Amino acid sequence: MEVMKRLRQRMIADLVAQRAVRTQQEIATALRERGYRVTQATISRDVAELGLVKVVRDGVHVYALPAKLADPDATGEDRLRSLLREMPVEVGESGTMLVVRTLPGSAHPIAAALDRARWPGVVGSVAGDDTVFIACHDVGARRRVRERIVRLAG
Repeated sequence: MEVMKRLRQRMIADLVAQRAVRTQQEIATALRERGYRVTQATISRDVAELGLVKVVRDGVHVYALPAKLADPDATGEDRLRSLLREMPVEVGESGTMLVVRTLPGSAHPIAAALDRARWPGVVGSVAGDDTVFIACHDVGARRRVRERIVRLAG
């Protein structure tokens, strides 16, 4: 079963590299055309595991696998920098929490890279589809983490 998963995910990565893919339904359709039996849940898990993000190409939001994300030797900091530079983010704050809003489908890779980077002052993160909640130790840490995110985003 693991072999099929790797083949399917390699096919998805090739697909988004070769053409503009806007939705998970488009991924599912393309895989079915190639003989893969997939469900929406399978595609959703594959998108998250591959770290696919939504980027803007020719004015359209499409799935992409950033080069730094594909590099297994990249640090969390490198991945985070790459992700934040490739997509728009909005950073809000409340108490000791930061709220980072981004494109649909992009929150999980940002949270995973942040967790891997192990920034001082960050307790952890929770990602939805387009929003990341970042818990900080205190208000001072929240302020420093916010400044760092804004700086990385350019």
